[in-house]
Amino acid sequence: MKLSQLKTSGHAPSLFSAFLYFDVSFMIWVLLGALGVYITNDFGLSPSEKGLIVAIPILGGSIFRILLGMLTDRIGPRKTAIIGMCATLVPLVLGWQFGNTIGELYIIGILLGVAGASFSVALPMASRWYPPHLQGLAMGIAGAGNSGTLLATLFGPRLAEVYGWHGVMGMAIIPLLLVFLIFIFTAKDAPSQPAPQPLKDYLKVFKYRDTWFFCLLYSVTFGGFVGLTSFLSIFFVDQYGLSKVAAGDFLTLCVAAGSFVRPIGGLLSDKFGGARILMFLYIGAALCMFGVAQLPGLGLAIAILFVAMACLGMGNGAVFQLVPQRFQKQIGMITGIVGAAGGIGGFFVPNLLGTLKSTTNTYATGFIAFSAIILVALTVLVVAQQTWKRTWNAQNESVKI
Repeated sequence: MKLSQLKTSGHAPSLFSAFLYFDVSFMIWVLLGALGVYITNDFGLSPSEKGLIVAIPILGGSIFRILLGMLTDRIGPRKTAIIGMCATLVPLVLGWQFGNTIGELYIIGILLGVAGASFSVALPMASRWYPPHLQGLAMGIAGAGNSGTLLATLFGPRLAEVYGWHGVMGMAIIPLLLVFLIFIFTAKDAPSQPAPQPLKDYLKVFKYRDTWFFCLLYSVTFGGFVGLTSFLSIFFVDQYGLSKVAAGDFLTLCVAAGSFVRPIGGLLSDKFGGARILMFLYIGAALCMFGVAQLPGLGLAIAILFVAMACLGMGNGAVFQLVPQRFQKQIGMITGIVGAAGGIGGFFVPNLLGTLKSTTNTYATGFIAFSAIILVALTVLVVAQQTWKRTWNAQNESVKI
């Protein structure tokens, strides 16, 4: 039984610390999206401008994920996480005390990307403590920290009603400091932490075709998940006329599906193969996006988006069941690169939905376009799987792909 094996392997406090670090960081990373309807109302933004504002932190995460991924390989995930949490204080303070102009919002959004880069630290910390046959589950548990989105979408709008969105940014400092203290006393680097390598050795991963395969696959699963997370509250308010708090509640419901099933995606991938599971999830997600494009009634739309986010969330776990099997010594760097691609996808999705809404006057075209993109990723996956079966080394042949 996987769960019983997990208890007797690795280091549970470090796995829990990785989850907490990713959880609070993810909450902070998506704050602008959770508070988007308040921020955009203050500045009177168009649909395309709304998409850009909530997408900027996601782009920032892409930039910083590569840096933190490299640091994770060189100095270890524990030290890198401590640096990351200290740096995350900066945009929270700026958002609390400033953020009165569009330019300041852009700066805050980019710096919030440091919180999004926690992905490049938390997952390597989890995976290095566990053997290959448990890495999908361990990384899924750490990756379930994207449930921090629930905290942002559920409590952010409610607190903003009373204290304003600036006040919510300041309040986010409190859970960050609590996790910081817990992390310092419980997290440890795994004995398998590799020795630092020359910079050129880390950059070699860009030469491998598999790197780009993983980047594309994750840009759709994670990019779709975080991109929709940042934009759906705006979609609910614009399309269905919901109140800001109600939009946040429905968003929380959808996000819950994608957050809590990520470990299931890793677990199923350990058993049946990540590529095989991912194929089914892509098909499900594409069908769901096409369903939402019909702009059905609110109840049906919520149900479809719930399933779609579940497919994307499990897809995240499936992709990162495959990654450590292919890249063992550069797991921090490759996690940063693939994570950055996911962030770029997340930046693209809100902009796609917002821009097409502005140009076509309907959200339907944006969801149809995203459905088509998912099908392109499915095609790439089918091709990549055949390559993996032929070329992965003997050490990895026992791992189902």
